[in-house]
This record gives sequence, structure tokens and C-alpha cells, in this order.
Amino acid sequence: MSDLQEASAGDDVTMGPIDYLVVEFPGNRMTGEGWPLLVDLVDRRIIRVLDLAFLRKDEDGSVTGISLQDLGEDGAELTVFEGARSGLLDDDDLAEAAAAVEPGCSAGVLLYENTWAAPFAAAMRRSGAELVAFGRIPINALLAALDTEDDE
Repeated sequence: MSDLQEASAGDDVTMGPIDYLVVEFPGNRMTGEGWPLLVDLVDRRIIRVLDLAFLRKDEDGSVTGISLQDLGEDGAELTVFEGARSGLLDDDDLAEAAAAVEPGCSAGVLLYENTWAAPFAAAMRRSGAELVAFGRIPINALLAALDTEDDE
């Protein structure tokens, strides 16, 4: 686990693992359908949004930032995150995120703390446990494995 994921500002404050995602919206189509679910995750204290940014990659490869106001009605649900800037996500990170996005698409970049995991992680550290590996199984790989198992 990186230092950031085990960040502690003393014995009283412990953070959960920090993750990020870059979600591409083909054809710049952001419907806002998922925004209430993101707000719900925050309201239930499952995650804490550290940074939220949006960008557009034009057909010529140029990248511009998108403000929440630019999202219009589709972004209305996200106004609760206006100004969500931890300083952890910088211009280099956004450029790297943009490199993963196809031309003619928009993207949302979300940096978040898994607050649900903080008490568990703190308890494990107090007991002397040490995380030696972690990862994520891509959903497509999981579905393919389940399909293969069903075929047997």
C-alpha cells in the first residue's frame, strides 16, 4: 500500500485507500444518470471525493477542461462537489487521464478515499498486519471467467 493510502496525520486521523477513475463519455454524451449514485456513496460515507474534474478531448487531440457549469442540467447533481480540490490531482495527472481518452469524447476524473476501509486498515496496522499486495479484477475478465465456468 502506498504512503498515501496509509496516510495518517497522527494517531487520531486515518485515511482509507485512495483510488482514482477516469470515465470516458463517447461522443461527449454525459447524461448525468450516475451522478445521484455518486452523491449517495458520499452521503453514506462509503467514499469521500477528494478531486473531481471533467475534460473534453477534441478530434484534433486538444484537451480542454469542463466546469460543472458547462455540464448544465446534466451536472446539476454534482454541484455539491463544486470546489472539490485536494491538490493531489494536478495538471500532469489530468494530462495522463486525457491520454487515455479517445478524441471526440469527454471524461470525468475522480480521486476518492475509500472511507469504509479506514477503520479496518487502522485495526490491521495496530495488530501489526501489513498489506503486501492488492489489485482489482477488471469486470470484463470476471464476466469472461464466469461465462467459461458456466460452459463447463
